[in-house]
Amino acid sequence: MRVLVVEDDRDVSDAIRNALALESHHTEVAHDGASALAALADNRFDLAILDLGLPHVSGLEVLKQTRANGNAIPILVLTARDLTADRVAGLDAGADDYLTKPFDIQELNARLRALARRSQGRASPRLQCRGVSVDPASRAVSLNGTSVDLSRTEYAILLQLVENAGRVVKREDLISNLYGWGTDTLDSNAIDVHVSHLRRKLGKDFIRTLRGVGHIVDPT
Repeated sequence: MRVLVVEDDRDVSDAIRNALALESHHTEVAHDGASALAALADNRFDLAILDLGLPHVSGLEVLKQTRANGNAIPILVLTARDLTADRVAGLDAGADDYLTKPFDIQELNARLRALARRSQGRASPRLQCRGVSVDPASRAVSLNGTSVDLSRTEYAILLQLVENAGRVVKREDLISNLYGWGTDTLDSNAIDVHVSHLRRKLGKDFIRTLRGVGHIVDPT
């Protein structure tokens, strides 16, 4: 997933970005409210993590403007403000979840997975597609109940394709997402190699390639 982290404390934003990279998320960071609004206007993110105490434009105002613009992106407020009144104000302004600092990164990851499930209309934490099961919490993959061993990059590609089952994922989006896994030199040819490995492990027809466009996993 592509996650926008809005946090003015650079140590905190770096820690979040590094932690989310380990969970397959590609992150971008905004350090003030004005930059956050500009980034959210592009509609290129799946989730946003938002601090309330931001310079220039407050996090609460970012929430209000984002919802006023019709942007339904799931937003998790992550802030040191722990009073009930602050929670109520944040949720009423449009936040989907609220987590106070200090926080546990495992809880943050679990809340993000829950937000992703709800936004995708899924009840189960596992992603199921044509006999392939992917568990984002454990990063376990199985085919018809049998465990499948994938490399780090193979898993990242599979997760993005299955999360978008039924929709074409552009090659450049696959590459961009993989930057979050520390794969800075991945190119288009490397994508083809990893997709070939996934077909060998999951079935030759599991991933379709639309030449010159991208890849797709059909839901049925």
